[in-house]
Amino acid sequence: MSEELAPETPETAEAEPIKQRKNGLYPGISDELAENMKSGWADTELHGLEPIAQASYTAARRAALSARFPGERLVIPAGNLKTRSNDTEYAFRASTEYAYLTGDLTQDGVLVLEPSEGGHEATVYLLPRSDRENGEFWLDGQGELWVGRRNSLTEAEQLLGIPAQDVRELPAALAKATGPVRNVRGHDAGIEAALTDKVTAERDEELRVFLSEARLVKDAFEIAELQKACDATARGFEDVVKVLDKAEATSERYIEGTFFLRARVDGNDIGYGSICAAGPHATTLHWVRNDGAVRSGELLLLDAGVETDELYTADVTRTLPINGTFSPLQRKIYDAVYEAQEAGIAAVKPGASFRDFHDAAQRVLAQKLVEWGLLGDLPVEKVLELGLQRRWTLHGTGHMLGMDVHDCAVARTEAYVDGTLEPGVCLTVEPGLYFQADDLTVPEEYRGIGVRIEDDILVTEDGNRNLSATLPRRSDEVEAWMARLKG
Repeated sequence: MSEELAPETPETAEAEPIKQRKNGLYPGISDELAENMKSGWADTELHGLEPIAQASYTAARRAALSARFPGERLVIPAGNLKTRSNDTEYAFRASTEYAYLTGDLTQDGVLVLEPSEGGHEATVYLLPRSDRENGEFWLDGQGELWVGRRNSLTEAEQLLGIPAQDVRELPAALAKATGPVRNVRGHDAGIEAALTDKVTAERDEELRVFLSEARLVKDAFEIAELQKACDATARGFEDVVKVLDKAEATSERYIEGTFFLRARVDGNDIGYGSICAAGPHATTLHWVRNDGAVRSGELLLLDAGVETDELYTADVTRTLPINGTFSPLQRKIYDAVYEAQEAGIAAVKPGASFRDFHDAAQRVLAQKLVEWGLLGDLPVEKVLELGLQRRWTLHGTGHMLGMDVHDCAVARTEAYVDGTLEPGVCLTVEPGLYFQADDLTVPEEYRGIGVRIEDDILVTEDGNRNLSATLPRRSDEVEAWMARLKG
């Protein structure tokens, strides 16, 4: 570490007093109790730890970042806890950029790449083990007796393959830093305050854009994680089908809770708010209230994904007949969406434009809408030129997928939607048709029907692979699958 970033030592750092909860039952701490709590604890330091599975991959990612910004100090925070209410916090989720570059998922961490001869030296700044001498471990709300053991800095170094230092000393060190600095904003207010006179919004955005584009092509570790996420998600969909009778007796929340259980057992969490949209709620694209009725004879649009322990998420949608059998009209609409998805998936291949799968799916849907007499006597080409099909198709046909459900979101347009597909890209293909309950331009029997089919597609050397293919898509296969699961 260069001289200007030399951290304060624990002896010179000013210790902040440990805050006590107002209205606690104990008015104070006796000297005898404080002394008693300092000793009598076994040494729990872990030795000989093996690096985490993705350590070699995170090193390669940091090397690519270093090569892009030579001579500049790069600061990538994990983020801090966010208050939910009073003194309770939301579950912590490390920033995507930090997790991508380190494999560490703990709160308050910061990765710093400091320029050195021939590249950068990486250091990860973390919270060390709770201090037993000053009572932090049992008196502080984030002490280890309250929230659990943290890795020591030495343990973290072994696991991550990165030198580790105490993050509490970093803001003061950064405030003294000289030379060009870039920071990923929006995650750590303390780090931003320390860098306020050293960074610019434009330069910081360039760093964020680069890290977004770096994730466009997945490495082998990421592909395996996405497959794991899809496999767990398929099990979650099976769980839901098995309890549809219980959902009918309660509400969409039973479906939400059932899938969430699978996400927490087989992974870290859900990758995004589950859409458990029954009946006319299926026509609301992001229906996450999940408080409506589940009725036999209607459709359930379930859009949900398991996030793995390494924060890679699936994003899968199936539209299911709640009673197990599509009505003739439901089947007609469903089969149209299936045909559109088939056309979209076929267009995903190396060398294709990103937009190709969207255009292929939209053409099929426009043709169906014209055939059904919903667009008068306009030819399909005119419908597509004017975008008239969008009244019922509404959204784009897919997006990049990875650590974020809408991954690579701040990549440059020329690298994303105007870009070219190559092996390792993972995206969703998810056409849909949505006939709103109050849409007077369609026959009454269409109103309130929404259908979407979504799968996670990996671009391969010779075409593509459907990572979520274990879930049936064709209408007759869906019915047979549901019948088998219901017994």
